[in-house]
Amino acid sequence: MRLRLPAAPLSGVAPNERWITRYAPAPTGRLHLGHVVNALWVWGLARAFGGRVLLRIEDHDRTRCRPEYERALLDDLDWLGLEPAPDPGSGAPRVRQSDREALYREALDRLAAAGDVYVCACSRREILERSGARRGEEPRYPGTCAALGLPESAAPMRRVRFERREVEFDDALLGARRQVPAEQCGDLLARDRDDQWTYQFAVTVDDLVQGVDVVVRGEDLLESTGRQIQLAERLGRATPARFLHHPLVYRADGAKLSKATGDTAIAELRSAGWSAERVLGAAAAAIGWLEVERPLPLAEVVEGWAEGSARRSGAP
Repeated sequence: MRLRLPAAPLSGVAPNERWITRYAPAPTGRLHLGHVVNALWVWGLARAFGGRVLLRIEDHDRTRCRPEYERALLDDLDWLGLEPAPDPGSGAPRVRQSDREALYREALDRLAAAGDVYVCACSRREILERSGARRGEEPRYPGTCAALGLPESAAPMRRVRFERREVEFDDALLGARRQVPAEQCGDLLARDRDDQWTYQFAVTVDDLVQGVDVVVRGEDLLESTGRQIQLAERLGRATPARFLHHPLVYRADGAKLSKATGDTAIAELRSAGWSAERVLGAAAAAIGWLEVERPLPLAEVVEGWAEGSARRSGAP
């Protein structure tokens, strides 16, 4: 049974164009089927359209990340046959956010020198109460500390000022989008109350430094796109990255399938005798690429997209 792949997964990216994307798991648990879905998109598109996949370990949250989870996910990726390209700057097979403190500090210092960073001492409760956000909504930071000039000793949190402006981008799968980050999140939190770099800040700096120009990730991160584009511009990025936000895997009750909601770890499937191709097939079936679950070589995904691209371009 043939694969049912999206018709135009990377509009604006020419076949054989040299571009860089990344696979960026957080070592907060075992690799699970949701991770494999993202890997199918990332490696499948990169191999079909001439891209390179960098591996970034997003361990900025020191309270939740564990070395044993990193070792396990590296082993699972190797078993699945998902090999990353070396980091263009260091030549290393992967980078860790926990090793990149100096990069993040330098980026924040540049913004601070321009007067765009301030100390924030607000608690989560205060932000929720003042933002008026309803349950399930993202609270918008109301700018409470923006003009207070708090000393650095007052709190570890740092925010980047965001002027109100509309950010437009063309998602390769979802089409044209418009977001106003200042209305969504307010001034961006760069350093949190635990004195750690935030996801939004660290990932934007990483993508800029590593030269990532195509970001392929789940649709749960769609609302992060405008603020990351705006921050990257402030840090000197001339041309925004291109983005593709793909569907997630959901349980029958509508909850996103993840390690927190009972998704089966790849290590458990391996122990039960599953092959790598069977795991890839299960991931493909979960997002509707296969009508009936079966073993799936990654090469079949690559060939499917390459053939579809050739048909659309009129190539013989």
